[in-house]
Amino acid sequence: MNELTVIKAGTGVLTRVEDGTLDGAALVRLVTAIAGLIEDGERCVLVSSGAVGAGVSAFGLTGYPDELVTRQACAAVGQARLMHTYENLFRNFGLSVAQVLLAGADLGSPDRAEYVRNTLTRLLATDGILPILNENDSVAVEELRVGDNDMLSARVARLLGARRLILLTSVDGLLEPSRNEVVAEVTDLATVEGFVREDQGRFSIGGMASKLKAVQLAVECGIETHIAHGRHPERLAGIIAGEPGLSTRFLVR
Repeated sequence: MNELTVIKAGTGVLTRVEDGTLDGAALVRLVTAIAGLIEDGERCVLVSSGAVGAGVSAFGLTGYPDELVTRQACAAVGQARLMHTYENLFRNFGLSVAQVLLAGADLGSPDRAEYVRNTLTRLLATDGILPILNENDSVAVEELRVGDNDMLSARVARLLGARRLILLTSVDGLLEPSRNEVVAEVTDLATVEGFVREDQGRFSIGGMASKLKAVQLAVECGIETHIAHGRHPERLAGIIAGEPGLSTRFLVR
């Protein structure tokens, strides 16, 4: 069985900066790239943010809501919109999508985590089905949260024994502040902790600090991890092939 790649797409990749609505062109490019990977024989899991951002317009909001109940309500509307879009787009490539919504307890309990693993393993064993995961924001409360989808993707990659994790964001990778250049490879996370900048968007939860926490979990579990630009998903094939210069690559020690 082929190695598994977990791909996480952040809110900034999937929605428009100005109003948080779903960016149809960005979704088409992402879906086309992932469908190409699957056609080439790659096994993939997509962890997709964007539900809350996709739902804010239904409530007339201009930014990410601070109030928990409003955030949950936005997620309930937005998740339906998001999956409907994915279903229609992947169908063009002869692929079906499977929605899996998770809360913290689903991965925190060994028994429940095993149920999640079994379900995802069964989906991955069937040709033509792409599992799409998201945190269950419509019912999650703080003490039950996985944390954010960066950490969710790392925990799912660990659960499934993935070969690699690719975190798609709105920048080309981790930037070295003094030169404003992308760091090509990282062998020791301690050397880049000071590179983190506050870059969280209006319609998103996690920033670069969140990503580095997820990276740390993944690499400690032997999972090679990349931070790459989600507005250029055509680079995914090259990242998987090991081409340099397409991401920040975090090596397993």
